[in-house]
Amino acid sequence: MIRTLVVDDDFRVADLHRLYTEQVGGFEVVGIARTGHEALDLAARFQPDLVLLDIYLPDMSGIDVLRRLREQRRPLDVITITAARDVATLRAAMHGGSVHYLIKPFTFTVFRERLESYAAVASRLGQVAEASQGEVDRMYGLLRPGGEQELPKGLSAATRDLVIDTLRAAAQPLSAVQVASAAGMARVTARRYLDHLAGTGVVELSLHYGAPGRPEHRYMLAGRT
Repeated sequence: MIRTLVVDDDFRVADLHRLYTEQVGGFEVVGIARTGHEALDLAARFQPDLVLLDIYLPDMSGIDVLRRLREQRRPLDVITITAARDVATLRAAMHGGSVHYLIKPFTFTVFRERLESYAAVASRLGQVAEASQGEVDRMYGLLRPGGEQELPKGLSAATRDLVIDTLRAAAQPLSAVQVASAAGMARVTARRYLDHLAGTGVVELSLHYGAPGRPEHRYMLAGRT
């Protein structure tokens, strides 16, 4: 589980982000802070993996919180969630190592995509001891909406998203046949998209040993538990 600290001065917004986070598989909220000092205290106490950090806090800027966290060398990641649209704040967040910058207001779908992309990268990092340039490119690509910038010739974003949504709705890893049936497409089409998503790290592949014969490939979104 990815231990998450929510930081927002508005208790209603903080609670909404908590609810959002708890609806994404693989995440748990370990605390909610409504000031910068409380965020620093809870980060020290709970040692979260991820902080969802607002910029406009009553006692200090979220950017100052981010800088303090980096000065303390805490091994955590930050997703900035804010209404701030100015380039200076964006640049400061980027310099501080924020992995995403999410502008309010946003939908749950957008929020979920950002958390799932972060979880996919975290999972990928835990599987490799040394990364090639291709591996690095794939991990950075995962942080982009949709998982990558371009699709191979013959693949469409709409069908890719349908396959991803089918896996997201499943309670357990699915075979290509199961994905095809649930998504209403041919097995060969589902397999092509699944192989592409597995190659880019969006989807994880496992082998299922059931009846005698060749093991069956099963697929699930990266970072899901």
